[in-house]
Amino acid sequence: MAAAPLIWFLLALALLGLEWLGADFDGLLAAALAALMVSVLCAWVPLNLGLQLFLFAAASLALLLLLQRWSARKRERAIRQSDASQHAEVISGFEAGNHQGRVLWHGQSWAAENLEPRQALQPGSQVLVMGRDGTNLQVLPEGQQ
Repeated sequence: MAAAPLIWFLLALALLGLEWLGADFDGLLAAALAALMVSVLCAWVPLNLGLQLFLFAAASLALLLLLQRWSARKRERAIRQSDASQHAEVISGFEAGNHQGRVLWHGQSWAAENLEPRQALQPGSQVLVMGRDGTNLQVLPEGQQ
């Protein structure tokens, strides 16, 4: 069993390498840390294979749950986007039947498409930004959502 710590260490390196290469699996970091912990434990205390596998599975699961809880807590602290950022002001009017115009959004002039082309939009009126297609905003007259 003298090779066990080395095998677990090499497994940890392989899992970290996969994580670094961008493999799309959430448990790789937790499994790599668990393999590293089992490697250190095996270097100090000789453990049979069954106990090594159990410790690896238990540590992987515990670390995965801890990492998920930590990342969820970080997401909760994120500052919400203001509703005001979805509003824009019409710069050049959209005539009835013409769905193209310009709006002022985040201090910049944007080309925009009126998603309700039968309704004219006058300069100075407020619209809601519903989406973006490249450099073209998709807007609705306020109250049409």
